[in-house]
Amino acid sequence: MATDYDAPRRNESDELGEDSLEELKARRAEAQSSSVDVDETDFNENLELPGADLSNEELTVRVLPKQEDEFTCSRCFLVQHRSRLAATKGDDLYCRDCA
Repeated sequence: MATDYDAPRRNESDELGEDSLEELKARRAEAQSSSVDVDETDFNENLELPGADLSNEELTVRVLPKQEDEFTCSRCFLVQHRSRLAATKGDDLYCRDCA
């Protein structure tokens, strides 16, 4: 919907005087119907508390071994791509973040 910014603005009191009772009831119904019902059980199932016992949970993540074009940073111990290599000191390799 295009807005004419040069048109005079209307106050709420102007709108209330011109609107019919049916239009006001329709607006009230629209405002009330926009609320969303949240099921508390769905929320609680997705909530993880710190220190929760996860001993019976299994991880389903596929772990790949370090590739030929990757290195392990000697300071943060993260596996990085060779393009992130910033410095070497002896056998130690450092990424851009740690250099």
